[in-house]
Amino acid sequence: MEFLVATAIGMLTATGVYLLLRARSFPVVLGLALLSYAVNVFLFAAGRLAVDLPPVIRAGRDYTDPLPQALVLTAIVISFGMTAVVVVMAARAYVESGSDRVDDEAGGTGDGGGR
Repeated sequence: MEFLVATAIGMLTATGVYLLLRARSFPVVLGLALLSYAVNVFLFAAGRLAVDLPPVIRAGRDYTDPLPQALVLTAIVISFGMTAVVVVMAARAYVESGSDRVDDEAGGTGDGGGR
């Protein structure tokens, strides 16, 4: 099970980095989302993978560590907010420049490249 989780984390990270290196805004947003999923799964797996164990301490029973679950919930909220901000920034850049390219090679308006 650990091998599958590690493979999923690696694939999510590789795909996220690949999409971040694209020159269009939508793949960049998608790459950021995939990277945040990879980090979330990594944080969740850092607390030791356990099946059918309660997250609370009971006498005589094993339990899972609730700290990674709390960290993942916090990371999900933060990544959702960051994704919303990046989508708004990409939409604004598209409206102003007329192109969804993140570099300023082909889609600029010709007004000096932003500065």
